[in-house]
Amino acid sequence: MTTFSSENFHTICDTLATNDKDLTSVIATYGYPPMWTRPNTFESLVHIILEQQVSLASALATLNKLRERIKTITPEGVLTLSDEELKACYFSRQKTAYVRYLADAILKGSIDLSSIANLPNDDVRSTLSQLKGVGNWTIDVYLMFVLQRVDVFPIGDLAAVNALKQLKKLPADTSREALLEIALNWQPYRTVATMLLWHFYLSRRAKK
Repeated sequence: MTTFSSENFHTICDTLATNDKDLTSVIATYGYPPMWTRPNTFESLVHIILEQQVSLASALATLNKLRERIKTITPEGVLTLSDEELKACYFSRQKTAYVRYLADAILKGSIDLSSIANLPNDDVRSTLSQLKGVGNWTIDVYLMFVLQRVDVFPIGDLAAVNALKQLKKLPADTSREALLEIALNWQPYRTVATMLLWHFYLSRRAKK
């Protein structure tokens, strides 16, 4: 299981750029991307669940509101809150259910995040997909940010997909299969290539 770290991140970026002139241009124009990582904690997985289908700013506001309410975000702390209290922290009904289910699974021992860290990607996927509300996008982000697995392309991530289309000047209706085929050229470093895509996407938006 290959991972990226502060020791090899820029080297991987350079390797990708050597083989892809569009990624070369991202680094030349905007510099290296941030190395986005998060600790392997309940809070990190809650944060990723909150980011499903909403803006990053909205998810962070919800996470911060929860932190204000219970100080440390733990399974026990979340389960002490009523539906109304979670709603006051900006939780939707769906995400209340998902986060409660996760907290319960961790407390019962059916999910052990420290053990998951040692599993191959496919086993991480099959373990986490048993959780209510946890699908491929959530697992992809967990593999990339938390476990720092180096070769994941999150085809369900709109920002990554839109950035890829913009960078490669592809038609808006380019198929999912065609995008996955392009991403194959970045093996075995598709995670870091995705971080370059996000960096491109966010940098362009910031300039506008």
